[in-house]
Amino acid sequence: MANHIFILATVMLLAGIFGGLVNYYLYGDKDPDAASLPRFLVVGVGASFLVPVVLDMVNSELVLESQGDPSRLLIFTGFCLISALLSRFFIDNLSDRILNEAQVAKQRSEEVQQNLRIIQSELLPLIDTETEQDTSGEDPQVVQVNDELDVTSTHVLKILSSGRFIFRSLAGVCREANEEESTILKTLHVLVTRSLAGKVSGKNGVRWHITEKGRRVLESNL
Repeated sequence: MANHIFILATVMLLAGIFGGLVNYYLYGDKDPDAASLPRFLVVGVGASFLVPVVLDMVNSELVLESQGDPSRLLIFTGFCLISALLSRFFIDNLSDRILNEAQVAKQRSEEVQQNLRIIQSELLPLIDTETEQDTSGEDPQVVQVNDELDVTSTHVLKILSSGRFIFRSLAGVCREANEEESTILKTLHVLVTRSLAGKVSGKNGVRWHITEKGRRVLESNL
């Protein structure tokens, strides 16, 4: 394998130099810079050594297939020579492609992170519901909240704790409580402020749920 890598490196180097020389004799007279020949050679060799990267991006196994197969090695040499001859165009397009893929990957990563935050906010109430809490001792805050809760707040808590859905919509709570939307919305905000209820924002809009503290308040009223 080491010998094969050495052969490929030699092929890429020679193809890059040859391609740089061809470009120099074709376009060198248009470049008054005296250092144009070294620049053509460097660009040609650089473009030639980028061929394995391009082959990997297109899921080609030409590098492995060229080991022990002279015909595949010749094809690989041709790719290196073509990339060296078209070095300026080759490098510019490859850079643009890599930049575009990096931007797409960044955008997808941001979308995944946003989805994870939404999923996390929706799963936390489920985890709290299914996790056994330490009920040893009476929570003085619960007693204080019990004294301050009105009939509407207690009714809304019962609605949030019952039914087939854990996350309730505002319209559903209003319909079941038989109250106006403004009244229920105000009650829900009060319950959220006292940590008796919570709300999450998902793809379907804002949904409301009862917290573990709210469940303990209801249980203490029974």
